[in-house]
Amino acid sequence: MGMYSEFKAFAMKGNVVDLAIGVIIGGAFGKIISSLIEDVITPLLLKPALSAAHLSKIEELTIFGGVKYGMFLSAVINFIIIAFVLFLIIKGINATKKKEEAAVVGPTQEELLIQIRDLLKNESR
Repeated sequence: MGMYSEFKAFAMKGNVVDLAIGVIIGGAFGKIISSLIEDVITPLLLKPALSAAHLSKIEELTIFGGVKYGMFLSAVINFIIIAFVLFLIIKGINATKKKEEAAVVGPTQEELLIQIRDLLKNESR
Protein backbone atom coordinates (compact mmCIF):
# COMPACT_ATOMS: atom_id res chain seq x y z
CA MET A 1 0.00 0.00 0.00
CA GLY A 2 1.50 3.30 -1.07
CA MET A 3 1.86 6.33 1.14
CA TYR A 4 -0.86 8.21 -0.78
CA SER A 5 -3.42 5.44 -0.34
CA GLU A 6 -2.53 5.06 3.35
CA PHE A 7 -2.95 8.80 3.87
CA LYS A 8 -6.25 8.76 1.96
CA ALA A 9 -7.54 5.88 4.11
CA PHE A 10 -6.48 7.72 7.27
CA ALA A 11 -7.90 11.09 6.24
CA MET A 12 -11.24 9.69 5.16
CA LYS A 13 -11.95 7.82 8.40
CA GLY A 14 -15.13 9.02 10.03
CA ASN A 15 -13.40 10.18 13.21
CA VAL A 16 -10.93 12.41 11.37
CA VAL A 17 -13.62 14.04 9.26
CA ASP A 18 -15.87 14.52 12.31
CA LEU A 19 -12.98 16.06 14.22
CA ALA A 20 -12.19 18.45 11.36
CA ILE A 21 -15.82 19.56 11.18
CA GLY A 22 -15.90 20.02 14.96
CA VAL A 23 -12.77 22.18 14.90
CA ILE A 24 -14.15 24.38 12.11
CA ILE A 25 -17.52 24.81 13.81
CA GLY A 26 -15.76 25.39 17.15
CA GLY A 27 -13.66 28.16 15.62
CA ALA A 28 -16.71 29.86 14.16
CA PHE A 29 -18.60 29.48 17.45
CA GLY A 30 -15.60 30.90 19.30
CA LYS A 31 -15.72 34.03 17.14
CA ILE A 32 -19.43 34.46 17.89
CA ILE A 33 -18.88 34.07 21.64
CA SER A 34 -15.89 36.44 21.60
CA SER A 35 -17.90 39.09 19.79
CA LEU A 36 -20.82 38.65 22.18
CA ILE A 37 -18.53 39.12 25.16
CA GLU A 38 -16.30 41.90 23.83
CA ASP A 39 -18.94 43.88 21.96
CA VAL A 40 -22.10 43.36 24.01
CA ILE A 41 -21.78 41.90 27.50
CA THR A 42 -18.52 43.46 28.73
CA PRO A 43 -19.46 47.02 27.69
CA LEU A 44 -22.88 46.67 29.31
CA LEU A 45 -21.48 45.35 32.57
CA LEU A 46 -18.46 47.61 32.80
CA LYS A 47 -19.72 50.88 31.29
CA PRO A 48 -20.43 52.58 34.65
CA ALA A 49 -17.05 51.60 36.10
CA LEU A 50 -15.16 52.58 32.95
CA SER A 51 -16.96 55.93 32.78
CA ALA A 52 -15.97 56.64 36.38
CA ALA A 53 -12.33 55.87 35.51
CA HIS A 54 -12.57 58.02 32.35
CA LEU A 55 -11.74 55.05 30.09
CA SER A 56 -13.41 53.62 27.02
CA LYS A 57 -11.99 50.08 27.28
CA ILE A 58 -10.95 47.93 30.21
CA GLU A 59 -7.70 47.13 28.40
CA GLU A 60 -6.58 50.74 28.97
CA LEU A 61 -6.27 50.24 32.74
CA THR A 62 -2.65 50.55 33.86
CA ILE A 63 -0.77 50.63 37.13
CA PHE A 64 2.69 51.99 37.94
CA GLY A 65 2.69 53.87 34.68
CA GLY A 66 2.90 50.95 32.28
CA VAL A 67 1.70 47.62 33.70
CA LYS A 68 -1.44 46.86 31.72
CA TYR A 69 -3.44 44.92 34.27
CA GLY A 70 -6.58 45.85 32.35
CA MET A 71 -5.63 43.30 29.66
CA PHE A 72 -5.40 40.61 32.35
CA LEU A 73 -8.68 41.70 33.90
CA SER A 74 -10.31 41.59 30.48
CA ALA A 75 -9.03 38.06 29.88
CA VAL A 76 -10.31 36.90 33.28
CA ILE A 77 -13.74 38.45 32.71
CA ASN A 78 -13.92 36.92 29.22
CA PHE A 79 -13.03 33.51 30.64
CA ILE A 80 -15.69 33.71 33.34
CA ILE A 81 -18.36 34.79 30.88
CA ILE A 82 -17.40 32.09 28.34
CA ALA A 83 -17.38 29.43 31.06
CA PHE A 84 -20.82 30.55 32.25
CA VAL A 85 -22.29 30.61 28.73
CA LEU A 86 -20.89 27.14 28.01
CA PHE A 87 -22.28 25.93 31.35
CA LEU A 88 -25.75 27.16 30.35
CA ILE A 89 -25.47 25.53 26.91
CA ILE A 90 -24.38 22.17 28.36
CA LYS A 91 -27.07 22.39 31.02
CA GLY A 92 -29.70 22.93 28.30
CA ILE A 93 -28.36 20.02 26.23
CA ASN A 94 -28.39 17.73 29.27
CA ALA A 95 -31.97 18.74 30.12
CA THR A 96 -33.03 17.91 26.57
CA LYS A 97 -31.30 14.52 26.75
CA LYS A 98 -33.00 13.74 30.07
CA LYS A 99 -36.41 14.52 28.55
CA GLU A 100 -35.68 12.26 25.58
CA GLU A 101 -34.48 9.45 27.86
CA ALA A 102 -37.57 9.80 30.05
CA ALA A 103 -39.80 9.47 27.00
CA VAL A 104 -38.05 6.29 25.85
CA VAL A 105 -38.07 4.52 29.22
CA GLY A 106 -39.60 1.07 28.95
CA PRO A 107 -40.44 -1.59 31.50
CA THR A 108 -37.91 -2.33 34.21
CA GLN A 109 -36.04 -5.60 34.45
CA GLU A 110 -38.30 -6.73 37.30
CA GLU A 111 -41.44 -5.99 35.27
CA LEU A 112 -40.08 -8.00 32.35
CA LEU A 113 -39.25 -10.94 34.62
CA ILE A 114 -42.76 -10.84 36.09
CA GLN A 115 -44.24 -10.88 32.57
CA ILE A 116 -42.05 -13.84 31.59
CA ARG A 117 -43.03 -15.69 34.77
CA ASP A 118 -46.72 -15.08 34.12
CA LEU A 119 -46.39 -16.24 30.50
CA LEU A 120 -44.61 -19.42 31.59
CA LYS A 121 -47.30 -20.09 34.22
CA ASN A 122 -50.06 -19.67 31.60
CA GLU A 123 -48.30 -22.01 29.14
CA SER A 124 -47.82 -24.73 31.72
CA ARG A 125 -51.56 -24.89 32.50
